Amino acid sequence: MSAILVTAFAILIGMHFIQIRHKQAKTSSSYNNKPIFGCIQLPSPKSEPTKYCYEIFSWYYTIIWISIFGMIIITQCYEYFTAATYLIVCGGLALPLLVQPILYPQAIQTSISTSLIQNDTTNKQAKLLITNPDINRPFHERYATKVTIYLLTYSFIGNYWYTHYFYSVLNAQYTMPSYRLNNVPMAMFCATHFYFTTYHVCISNGLLRHVDRSYVQGWRKRMLFVATVLFLSYFTAFMETLTISSFPYYSFEDRTMAYVWGSAFYGIYFIVSFPGFYYLDANIDADIEKKANNKEKRVTLMDTFTIACGHGMMILILLDFVRLYLGIPLVIGGVAFVFTSGQ
Repeated sequence: MSAILVTAFAILIGMHFIQIRHKQAKTSSSYNNKPIFGCIQLPSPKSEPTKYCYEIFSWYYTIIWISIFGMIIITQCYEYFTAATYLIVCGGLALPLLVQPILYPQAIQTSISTSLIQNDTTNKQAKLLITNPDINRPFHERYATKVTIYLLTYSFIGNYWYTHYFYSVLNAQYTMPSYRLNNVPMAMFCATHFYFTTYHVCISNGLLRHVDRSYVQGWRKRMLFVATVLFLSYFTAFMETLTISSFPYYSFEDRTMAYVWGSAFYGIYFIVSFPGFYYLDANIDADIEKKANNKEKRVTLMDTFTIACGHGMMILILLDFVRLYLGIPLVIGGVAFVFTSGQ
């Protein structure tokens, strides 16, 4: 398993060295953010304030939910959880992301040095307040609302349908006490939302933006973009499978198979959603006059919902192709709502 990841990572690094670097990556104010960890590129605070504020907010909230989850796993207090407790904890962690577009559309109050925008080194102490344009948009036009609708739809489809592929193909099972919808713990519907927010808003968007904006258009860049999506999809799936392995109430018949092939199976989700989400409402911060003159089409909530459904169907078909290739029957049983007491 380690050899696969190391080899794939080495190939990815090698592909970076054959790229032709974009001149604007060093000179344009659109690309002047210093990448996080050397490879995660934030949006430009000047030309993309909406996405900049939302991604910073998501990074801060990621630290919060991971810290809470980490404490729960380390202390093993989940041993005392009931079905209601699981739902309250996971639902409570998802709640800030769900209500943010309504209660706090600014997402985060932040400022940057004016030297970052003006390329001026003489006045490093001056600060420019970054205002999120979402605060002046109607609720249905806010970027945060569209992100929430996309991830809610995608998460629901993933739990309601895709989980049964894991049940059938990998013999996975949840054994903790839970309230279930279509034999899937309802707490997982909530947990998936904040997991996927971190995966898509923070990690995937940042990495793909770095590739997209750092290099000149051409076949090299296209190959690198595709390779980055493939590697990131597999790596994300593997790391989640690995980190959740310490939780005893989500189990597989063959854990080695789950790590190697299950990660590839899970990675199919992100092969579609990572690039799809990256391009979602890409022109949210475009000139308002252009949109008013219909030169830039507004992305509506219905557009967002339809896009998420389309991506969900693409993933479902890919998962079923794999299942058919393996010759494993798909079994979807159970009732709409049920309570299970666990082991």
